[in-house]
This record gives sequence, C-alpha cells and structure tokens, in this order.
Amino acid sequence: MTFAPAPIPSRTQYVLEAIKHAILTAQLKPGQALVETELAAQFGVSKTPVREALKTLAGTGLVVMSQYKGATVRLVDATMAREVYDVRLLLEPEALRRSITRKSSLEAAQEALERADSAIDKADRSLANRDFHRALYLPCGNPLLARMLDEIRDQAALVSTVAWTAIPTWEREAAEHREILRLALADDAEAAAGALHDHIASFVRRAFPDEEDGGDTA
Repeated sequence: MTFAPAPIPSRTQYVLEAIKHAILTAQLKPGQALVETELAAQFGVSKTPVREALKTLAGTGLVVMSQYKGATVRLVDATMAREVYDVRLLLEPEALRRSITRKSSLEAAQEALERADSAIDKADRSLANRDFHRALYLPCGNPLLARMLDEIRDQAALVSTVAWTAIPTWEREAAEHREILRLALADDAEAAAGALHDHIASFVRRAFPDEEDGGDTA
C-alpha cells in the first residue's frame, strides 16, 4: 500500500508563499533573521504554520535553520552560486535538447517570455523568467530530470535576486532568452542547448567573477 503525502495546510501554504515571495524579491535580505513570533503577528496566524513554512523553505534551500540562531534567509556567496549553477549547466541544456527532440510544445515558454518583457517590476520579471526556464525543461520526457531541476529552482532564483540587486542585467538576459527560444522553435536542438549553456554560464560568471580571471564581465 502506498500513501500520498499529506497536503500542506492552507495557512502554512499562505505563509510559505508570502515568505518565499519576500525572499525572492529582496524584501527579506540574505542573512536576515526570520523570527517566528514576528512573522506570526505579521500574517495573523499562530507560530505553528510559520514554523512549518520555515521548515519547508529550509528544505528548498532558501532558509537556514540553526539550533542557536534560529531561522535566517540563506546567504548567497560565490561558492553557493557556482554550485547551484553548475548543476543547472549539467542538467538544463540536456533537458532542453530532449524537449526539442521530442517536438514538445514551447507555447508556455513563449508566454512566459512575453510576460517578462511586459513586467512592471522586478518581482514579476523574476517570476516570468523562472517560468520561462521551467517551460523549456519540463517537457523533456524524463520526470526525474525535471524534478531535479525543480529542486534547485528556488535557490537559482535567490542567486539571481542577489545578483540583480548589485548588477541589473535583465535586459541582456532577456535578449538571450529570445535567442534561445528562437533556436528551439527552429528545432535546432544542439544550437538551442548550446545557447542555454552559454546563458547560464555567463550569468554566474558576470555576477560572481573568479578573482583569478580579473573579474570577467563579458
């Protein structure tokens, strides 16, 4: 007999989404303390849904739980960013290659790209960009591969949030997105996968340059 995972209670889900949104829009800064009593008062709930939400966010890599310091927003440094983006480099271009080879619909990617272009603020643009990347890898035909990329999705978004705060390069990334989609719609799987690889690699290189390379910003 198998058991389905218990659904997250609505109050916990509400608090979880609110805290996640605040983290991914830099309203809550990396390293900032997340005090249960303060959050409970802010959201008008007891500490229980806040505690459960923080545990879930710790599982996705957005929050760090410490016995002594309590919960804090995860700090983003060059090591963390490169680890997350290294996984993306290994998996995401291959997933896109498979999506194109399978003749999967990329309509959702086109729609996300249009939403990003018309976004009125950084939060909407960030969400649309995340949806764009997910729409490229989700129809790859391998649910495990898609799930592995989903598991680092929030951490990648946190990296981009921190990077954009320092260097707002979304116009460059938007142009790269359009080129990736153009190649994908042309059924050029190898070129699209290569463009996606370069897009991911160049972003983390610009945002967190190696000291040895003199701070490459190309």
